Amino acid sequence: MAPDTRALEQLLGKMFQAHPWHGVPPGDPEGMVTAYVEIVPSDAVKYELDKPSGHLRIDRPQRFSSLPPTLYGFIPQTYCGATVARRAEERGTRTGLKGDGDPLDVCVLTEKGFSAGNFLARVRPVGGLRMLDANEADDKVIAVLEGDLAWGEVTELSQLPRPVVDRLVHYFGSYKNLPTDSARRVEIAEVYDAVEAREVIRRSVVDYRDTFGKPEDRLGQLVALVRGA
Repeated sequence: MAPDTRALEQLLGKMFQAHPWHGVPPGDPEGMVTAYVEIVPSDAVKYELDKPSGHLRIDRPQRFSSLPPTLYGFIPQTYCGATVARRAEERGTRTGLKGDGDPLDVCVLTEKGFSAGNFLARVRPVGGLRMLDANEADDKVIAVLEGDLAWGEVTELSQLPRPVVDRLVHYFGSYKNLPTDSARRVEIAEVYDAVEAREVIRRSVVDYRDTFGKPEDRLGQLVALVRGA
């Protein structure tokens, strides 16, 4: 990195907050990844990242009693696109799938209570749910909070109590259903282990870079734009 580019990077870091999706590295799927938490189990309002601005916004008030059983958010610099969808097809779910066009979702297990979201956390992927919403792949990685006294040593989904996983399966299999609607809107096609979770994360990083470009190239692009102004 040229000296003037390094100085610009340091200056930008002091002047601006990083975009939670585009400005934060995803981490290492083989170890710890970064989670940006949007909502916590006590939230009666569904918050979601406003993608253009990077601020947390209200998506909608929770209309019914279904609340997320864990911390919930996404892994930065990931994207559910063609590569993630192809993995679902390779695992024998169905054909003709596409990604849901959002960052890869993550559920974070912790013994601690949090009053609000909008924070970053280091987490270890231990498994995941392959959720299909119509013809879209919408995977949910299951992870544990680094250093958590209850869950921090878990490395594999099979180490979790079965009711904990069942609760996640039930929530994501039913949270979009209205009380008067008998049609099933989503399908949990697979509950997978840590090895598969890491593969899904790697593929979502590929989809992100294919869609938005390489994050490491952006500073050089900015320098070029400034010099050309």
